[in-house]
Amino acid sequence: MKPIRIICPNGHLGFAPLKTESFRAGVAAGPDYIAADSGSDDVGPVPLATDTSASPKAWQEHDLEQMLLAAREIGVPMIIGSAGDTGTNSRVDMYVGMIREIARRHDLAPFRLGYFYSEVDRETVRARMRAGEAIEGLDGRGSLDETDLNATDNIVAMAGAEPFMKLLRDGADVIIGGRSSDSAIFAAAAMANGYPPDQSFMLGKVLECASFCAEPYGGKETVLGTVSPNGVDVTAMYPGQRCTVASVAGHAMYERANPFHEFVAGGLLDMTRCRYEQLDEKTTRVTGPEFVPASEMRVKLEGAGKVGERFVGICGIRDPHTIAHVDEVIEWARAEVRRRFGDEGYELHYTVYGRNGILGAMEPMRDQPAHELCITVQGVAPAREMAEELTLTGTRQLFYARLPDVKGTAGGVSFPFDEVMQASPACRWTINHTMAVRDGLELFPTHLVDVNALEDA
Repeated sequence: MKPIRIICPNGHLGFAPLKTESFRAGVAAGPDYIAADSGSDDVGPVPLATDTSASPKAWQEHDLEQMLLAAREIGVPMIIGSAGDTGTNSRVDMYVGMIREIARRHDLAPFRLGYFYSEVDRETVRARMRAGEAIEGLDGRGSLDETDLNATDNIVAMAGAEPFMKLLRDGADVIIGGRSSDSAIFAAAAMANGYPPDQSFMLGKVLECASFCAEPYGGKETVLGTVSPNGVDVTAMYPGQRCTVASVAGHAMYERANPFHEFVAGGLLDMTRCRYEQLDEKTTRVTGPEFVPASEMRVKLEGAGKVGERFVGICGIRDPHTIAHVDEVIEWARAEVRRRFGDEGYELHYTVYGRNGILGAMEPMRDQPAHELCITVQGVAPAREMAEELTLTGTRQLFYARLPDVKGTAGGVSFPFDEVMQASPACRWTINHTMAVRDGLELFPTHLVDVNALEDA
């Protein structure tokens, strides 16, 4: 089989704009495909619950424009997965619309645009549950119950390689995918050319985050992945980066409880026996991955729901005595909130940066705070007015806290501004489960349209 070459310019399309210098170098290398993932649940539950994007539309359009013009210039397919951060139907439609607009703007020659959806209706899941089917939990969760299902505003299923492969077989020049497994976006191109799942998903694994598999660290630079009978090669396109044994192996192992296992719809990529070899200064080769087919085809479901409206307050502390008693200060403010709003019907969260703001209870230096602290206060309530007032109370009362042995009346905290800020709604993950399907296309309807810039003008 001939080698298949894919460039990936961005590990999360639109999250920050891709770097054009290394992208053009990747295009000049003559790839067979240009592909990128555009989503992640790393952005938290808010975008999915509210059906919005975490990234500015202008940044997303920037990357789509760079990729589309290059793909049409050299005549190779362009593949995008998890459109608009979440892959909901509205995000897919938004990307399809942007592709059409870019084609009109640049008078591109006609091409075929394929896309698929990933949303799952809540009532579909409910019917499966009431029929006795277990929607099995991941990461220690139990099976899905109707309480969490009712709290869910939007659900997406995570596609494997199948819908991408179908659209490639149908002749799509550009593919916009709903929510997708990161590695499947690239694996689909390799499997469509006859490569087995083990090498194909390994190719996807090393490419999915673009230059995160290179060193020195630097995001949004392009990398080139090549799959051949000899293995999977990955090459850094930015002149100042290299794909080394350490950087590629390190990337393959991150973000998982078991560093050697990558689960996708239909099976498991086992990297236990992988061998990493430095081919040249900028290229590392991977051999030895194994794909273990699943006994039952299941797809991951992600669901999120809105909890309430949210405001945020900020204060700083420099006084050593107040720092030493910061828990008492916070408890004073909590007590004043309880006095005004009672014990239920809202949420109030304090995060102390400079002590344990990042790791929380896991912080090993919790008892060694910095010389100054920053406290963020998040107030969540059903209504905007209540959320604002409880956050104001929970923030300003930090100033009024009375501590033993304090004779002054000026308070021990400072405020960068007096008001509190309205933030995005407070949301939570409600579904992190898997559901059985008859095949990898069941939940992912595909569509194919012709894009003609002159006719669309």
